[in-house]
Amino acid sequence: MNLMSLTAVELGKKIKSGEVRVVDAVNAAFDQIEAVEKDINSYVTVYKKEEVLEKAEHIQKLIDEGQLTGPLAGVPVAIKDNMCTRDKLTTCSSKILGNFYPTYSAEAVINLEKAGAVIIGKTNMDEFAMGSTTETSFYGPTKNPWNKEHVPGGSSGGSCAAVAAEECSYALGSDTGGSIRQPSSFCGVTGIKPTYGTVSRYGLIAYGSSLDQIGPVAKDVTDCATILETIASYDSKDSTSVKRDDYNFTEALVEDVKGLKIGIPKDYFGEGLEPEVKEAILKAVDVLKDKGAIVEEFDLSLVEYAIPAYYVIASAEASSNLSRFDGVKYGYRTEEYNGLHNMYKKTRSEGFGEEVKRRIMLGSFVLSSGYYDAYYLKALRTKALIKKAFDEAFAKYDVIIGPAAPTTAPKLGDSLSDPIKMYLGDIYTISVNLAGLPGISVPCGQDSNGLPIGMQIIGDCFKEKNIIRAAYTFEQAKNSYDRCDVAKARD
Repeated sequence: MNLMSLTAVELGKKIKSGEVRVVDAVNAAFDQIEAVEKDINSYVTVYKKEEVLEKAEHIQKLIDEGQLTGPLAGVPVAIKDNMCTRDKLTTCSSKILGNFYPTYSAEAVINLEKAGAVIIGKTNMDEFAMGSTTETSFYGPTKNPWNKEHVPGGSSGGSCAAVAAEECSYALGSDTGGSIRQPSSFCGVTGIKPTYGTVSRYGLIAYGSSLDQIGPVAKDVTDCATILETIASYDSKDSTSVKRDDYNFTEALVEDVKGLKIGIPKDYFGEGLEPEVKEAILKAVDVLKDKGAIVEEFDLSLVEYAIPAYYVIASAEASSNLSRFDGVKYGYRTEEYNGLHNMYKKTRSEGFGEEVKRRIMLGSFVLSSGYYDAYYLKALRTKALIKKAFDEAFAKYDVIIGPAAPTTAPKLGDSLSDPIKMYLGDIYTISVNLAGLPGISVPCGQDSNGLPIGMQIIGDCFKEKNIIRAAYTFEQAKNSYDRCDVAKARD
């Protein structure tokens, strides 16, 4: 039995029943990392095996004593490297944080540890989550386990590739403009971006504070709902955290969409969408229709304005958030400098990569005197209009379905040569962040080259249960979907 081929919930059940020991699960994860990591590069940091095994023994003791009874107890997990982990290297895949060891852990990480999860490492990502391919990482690009000549998507590409290559049972990612859903689509795994404020952002190194949200990446919908239920909580340390009445997301794991109203935005199926992706999504919608869902096309306005609004807002917030990385308090500092201002300049020039510098400069520009009203305020007004358009849509529909990305995973190097093309690839995901909505990407097919295609299901604020129910019903109807063939990753 290959323990890493099991879903997180399946493995958790075997550990709870005593059929599998926690150390066996950990050893299986490390064996898989040893077999494929040199080719995939999913991790920035893999923890020392001896330390993780010691932790596994402790968790096993708590399980045996009945103190840990949750579904994820003893299951190996990887954490995206922009979430603080106490006394463990946290780099944001950037040179400027190459020596940063936080003194505290992110709240989402703490919630996992309370549930008995075994953290085995920190995953690779686009530097400071700025990118859509995981190629802007200071530690080199991550490869797509389905085809190593292609990107895994981004910025949570390391987390999604690690799950697809079975180097962990599940992972945490963060989503600022599609950074969980798009790489989940490219890697053939399932990922949820919850409603803004559902999961605490405390300890998440900020990119765009009004857009960032932590979420799970896993093999199936059941795993994602279970993980989300574990990490979601109100947190007084996060001013954007929302106190919700109901965190029971696994309650929505019901194979029933009879009467569910599904909206299909015509704007999402026009020019720029690959025919094979369009065909796969519409076939998946037909599956739900056959199960009793009511499907209707509609016009979702303002889609064309989402990308400029997003990149103005995100870059403006990034320029502010990243000003703290100055070589004074922590992180990298240039070795030779002449005076304080020269130290700032050289540290940031040497410590940040090209894409990060591009977005800092763009953000500083749109916030500058004379341009603030013309760009930043206009983008905020557009964001409000996009939210209004979704509100009007959800007055009619329970969920909205479309692609997670206009194409399957591009080849390595293709996107970096044209940053604008990379930005345009976010067209179907960024509106969800601008409006603070929940969204899930679930595998729904493959293209002619064997690369995965993901279907995105979007719900109204705090209506995660609708998207989980729709995704679960589709997944069950298909019975099974093709997972990554790890043998190919070893070739």
